[in-house]
Amino acid sequence: MATALSGSNDEFDLVVVGAGAGGMTAALVAALEGQRVLLAEASDQVGGTTSTSAGTLWVPGNPHGIRAGHRDSAQHAAMYLEALIGPDDERGRRRAFLDTTAEALEYLERRSSVVFASAGKHPDYLSIPGAAIAGRAVGPLPFDGRTLGEDFVRIRPPLPEFMLLGGMMVGKADIQALIRRYRSWRDFLHSAKLVARYASDRLRHPRGTRLVMGNALVARLFQSLRASKVDIRFGWRLRELDLREGRVVGASFVEEAGAVRQVAARAGVVLATGGVGHGASLRRELHEDGDRIYSLAAQDVRGDGLLAARRVGASIETHKLGNLFWQPVSVVPNASGRSGLFPHLFLDRAKPGLIAVNAQGRRFVDESASYHHFVEGLLPQGRGWLVCDAEFVRRYGLGVIPPGTQVPGRWARTGYIACEPSLDALARRAGIDANGLAQTVERMNGFAATGRDLDFGKGESEVGRFNGDPEHAPNPCLGPIVTPPFCALEVHAADAASSAGLATDRDGRVLRADGAPIPGLYACGNDAASIMQGTYPGPGTTLGPAIVFGYRIGRNVAREQVDSRGRGLSAS
Repeated sequence: MATALSGSNDEFDLVVVGAGAGGMTAALVAALEGQRVLLAEASDQVGGTTSTSAGTLWVPGNPHGIRAGHRDSAQHAAMYLEALIGPDDERGRRRAFLDTTAEALEYLERRSSVVFASAGKHPDYLSIPGAAIAGRAVGPLPFDGRTLGEDFVRIRPPLPEFMLLGGMMVGKADIQALIRRYRSWRDFLHSAKLVARYASDRLRHPRGTRLVMGNALVARLFQSLRASKVDIRFGWRLRELDLREGRVVGASFVEEAGAVRQVAARAGVVLATGGVGHGASLRRELHEDGDRIYSLAAQDVRGDGLLAARRVGASIETHKLGNLFWQPVSVVPNASGRSGLFPHLFLDRAKPGLIAVNAQGRRFVDESASYHHFVEGLLPQGRGWLVCDAEFVRRYGLGVIPPGTQVPGRWARTGYIACEPSLDALARRAGIDANGLAQTVERMNGFAATGRDLDFGKGESEVGRFNGDPEHAPNPCLGPIVTPPFCALEVHAADAASSAGLATDRDGRVLRADGAPIPGLYACGNDAASIMQGTYPGPGTTLGPAIVFGYRIGRNVAREQVDSRGRGLSAS
């Protein structure tokens, strides 16, 4: 992909550490603006946690939504965020984000292979002033991985639990077509094309090459980096930042074989190593149960950027409303003896005929709430169970169990779910209080008949109804639990990203504790503290700012380099 570095002290304009969405965007934009860029990635694949995400960007006022006829603006989003968080910080980062979303997307589409489409109706997660129902989110168009040739293997695959038939990616529209494949010719043909393409792919590739969601975004950025001649180094883990006379002028890396490489950077270093991730010391620092809670971060994400920056005087910003962003997960046993994690995003929790209970058999949250807000309710319980009946599993699936499953007993034998002929037996099997569960199911069945959840309001929010079953009445999220066998699936909290991170200004410059920038040091993605300050406004809360601030860093670094060269010429 790139020639070997000419020596142990090679020099670049910009060194970017980490090949997730934020880092790749910063590297790409800087290269497009004429900078010589090195992108160093600790693993052997690009994408990081972005690869396993839905690939949605929360970007208010984006041109795609406006062209699709959705009424949204940065001003409405500012109202929403102020109602959710309060005033913008004194650095104006929120304003910078809102002012730059359209510019960043248009730039990438004009000058690279990165192409987006409006997500259409995709409601914000909270019903407060300024919230939008549609137009505020975008997603990448599907990508043909075959165009990458041998470098297709460089794209980190999605979570195995999110692929069908051992390696086929599907988006939300694909899932609906597969579920309804025998209800219409259109859905049958769509499903048949998906499976035929996948079968053809597996003759030549280790997985399907039709990439969607986060994988499509990563592949599009990677293709654009290759076209822009960015020097990408795999297996390079950040060791130290090179600080001289108060300015970061480069970094050292440890290669997979153990060799140390020192790289100079005229404009500076961008940290985009994925945030806290599996970094044990940072996890303990940022959450009281941090070393016991599951993480969905890529395994190579260990907090390298935050720790290295702290050693040169950077400040880590924490948030009163939470330092981590959450998703509920179930633990999936597999034949190898290693367990996987399945994130419960939208496929099951909001559907009619399912409740979430604690060990006392009591509900604790609106099951149709966003994944982040669901876990905020789950955390005080320690763990919870999704409870439903066999009819629910047949119609909607449950976790990794696909829709259409007639006999869920096979999954019970693996230990993934508990499945019993009565609620009493189910409670005993799962370790739930039987009387509490029976009372809760009876009460919820009453709510299902009337269409109103008087306890938690399931199905009353826009996002709840959006993820429910539109064909079910009177409430798309409420249904009875009556058809044995009954099933219970244990769920846990997992962090998908970090809100806490390096304190930065509106252009991504990393700050010291006194608020002064560290010259030559930048951060974006999860390495930078989130502008959402621990709140979760809507789909793509992390990816939207990652792309936008990566863009701002790339553009501003290039401008500063041009200015400094101009000053040098003037002085001479």
